[in-house]
Amino acid sequence: MTLQEQIKKDLMQAMKDKDNEKKGTLRVVMGEFARAATKALSDDEVIKIMKKLVKSERETLDQSGQADDSRYIDILESYLPKLASDDDLRKWISENIDFSKYKNKMQAMKDIMGHFGSAADGNRVKEILQKM
Repeated sequence: MTLQEQIKKDLMQAMKDKDNEKKGTLRVVMGEFARAATKALSDDEVIKIMKKLVKSERETLDQSGQADDSRYIDILESYLPKLASDDDLRKWISENIDFSKYKNKMQAMKDIMGHFGSAADGNRVKEILQKM
């Protein structure tokens, strides 16, 4: 089952359970899916949409000065893959990246992100590389 199908299924369950907050959140997600060029989205495309929605909500909360504990964000993040820890990133980088092949450390970002994909936050990888 694709992530898009799982979200549709969970929306139906939220409607049955009368969970208005989850239902509203998933309807926003489904609305974003409807804006996409194709009807069937890959899991990577769904994850990209979900990350965009989380980022947008965090920015809104930061601007309004509200706390970061939002059920909306919790619901969205429940569909995102677990991010690799900083220790996992450092370990993989030290074992697999030869910095002598690059003009500077930041050029290794492409290879690192290619390996971890959506399981790594680009900003965290950048910070780790700067400290190495």
